[in-house]
Amino acid sequence: MKFDWTQGALAEGLRLYHAGEFFTAHEAWESVWLGAPEPEKMFLQGIIQVSAAFHHLQRNNRLGTVLLLQGALRRLDRYPASFGGISVTLLCDDVRECLRRLEAGETATQLVSPRIRRSAGL
Repeated sequence: MKFDWTQGALAEGLRLYHAGEFFTAHEAWESVWLGAPEPEKMFLQGIIQVSAAFHHLQRNNRLGTVLLLQGALRRLDRYPASFGGISVTLLCDDVRECLRRLEAGETATQLVSPRIRRSAGL
């Protein structure tokens, strides 16, 4: 499966995610996830979990945020540095940093959502 982050549901989800509309981004990506084969399906699930985690954070559900970020990291860590046109290394590093900061007791307003960026050269 080839991902196209420039149009369609993937692009719309990315736009929504960057706008802080995490629940709606999750919904856009889920429409693609439903029909995706493996290994793309698990990759998308990891990205969806990152978005869902920040939706939970917006609703002051720290435990839900931590659990979703941990689940996302377990999925995304299996992929190479770049997969599906996304910099997996950057995303996983940011998820780890968010988890570290949550463990340190930082508030939701002090956190920045993990960067979901297209891989260099794409």
